[in-house]
Amino acid sequence: MDLTDTPAEAAFRHGLREWLGKTLPELPPPPDPGDWPGRRAYDTGWQRRLSDAGYAGVHWPREAGGQGAGPVEHLIFLEETERAGAPYVGANFVGLLHAGPTIAAEGTPEQRRRWLPPILSGAEVWCQGFSEPGAGSDLAALRTRAVRDGDAYVVSGSKLWTSHAEVADWCELLVRTDPEAPRHRGISWLVLPMDAPGVTVRPLRTLTGTAEFAELFLDEVRIPVANRVGAENDGWRVTMVTLSFERGTAFAGEVVACRRSLAALARLAQRNGAWDEPGVRRGMGLLAARFGALWRLVQWNVSEAQGGGVPGPGASVFKLRFSEARQELYDLAAEVLGAGALVLDQQGSGAEDWTAQRLQGLSYTIAAGTSQIQRNIVAQRVLGLPKSERAVG
Repeated sequence: MDLTDTPAEAAFRHGLREWLGKTLPELPPPPDPGDWPGRRAYDTGWQRRLSDAGYAGVHWPREAGGQGAGPVEHLIFLEETERAGAPYVGANFVGLLHAGPTIAAEGTPEQRRRWLPPILSGAEVWCQGFSEPGAGSDLAALRTRAVRDGDAYVVSGSKLWTSHAEVADWCELLVRTDPEAPRHRGISWLVLPMDAPGVTVRPLRTLTGTAEFAELFLDEVRIPVANRVGAENDGWRVTMVTLSFERGTAFAGEVVACRRSLAALARLAQRNGAWDEPGVRRGMGLLAARFGALWRLVQWNVSEAQGGGVPGPGASVFKLRFSEARQELYDLAAEVLGAGALVLDQQGSGAEDWTAQRLQGLSYTIAAGTSQIQRNIVAQRVLGLPKSERAVG
């Protein structure tokens, strides 16, 4: 396997690196982490710059509004933007990383024309309405009800951990359209306009003090049937497509970010003396190897998802190991920081970023399906083991 750049790929990398070098110094300072309207404006402003320069959706099919580039160009884009410290997708990660790819793979031509260009240009932001108070990672237990009424569904119920709901225009929403069907059936995947009558958003504050999640309450909300992606009652299959993107390619850029953070942590350890501890050096070497292996798995998953395809069960292998490796990285950071790891707002010390990331990282083994759910998927779909009677999901 030859992983070196071809002349064309090297030219793409050079052009992107040159553009980033000119563009990043022109960006305004990022807003306060808790200012989500400000963060939406900042993140979508960056997305508009990418779109104007031809770097938005480099790997999306041209008919979906992307550049139609191959997986190598996509990986080069991820590498170069992360290494340059460019903004991440931020407030619109749902639209860019899994709602958009799902619509590209499963939507009608009309749906792709309506929703994909505004996602790529940063004009519209999406949130995710999957989890419920009584369901969580067991999505098949969802109870939000949608009743067909002519050319609309009337939806009532509630969602929990709805990512970026307070600044979103649209929501990828799972509903139960046939309550009599077996629990993995009778589910539909709808697109909810967040300004529809009957929609109430209640922000939830996390350990880090920000409110990127919310409760979502739906009181007889009318959603057009035309907003259904896939057939009625076929939402479980469509959801598996969404989760394959969420688990397989949505974290791709974060692997590069973690490798960059690990290098920064090594420099910090060398400055404060923690590098003299053999256990610290051993931990960093082990994490370097793990993130290197995860990057190879990213390359595999991105290649599988190329051209409208969907990552396979290996997406769960990646999600499981990445979420745990990320926690190990910030646990090691706490060891390097010592007592400083107990303080969240040490101005100017740099410790506040490590501490906030460590607290945020606690959610990674829960979000997008708990580690227990991922182990069940790997056991059944990758290893072919029989389904446990206690397995959920």
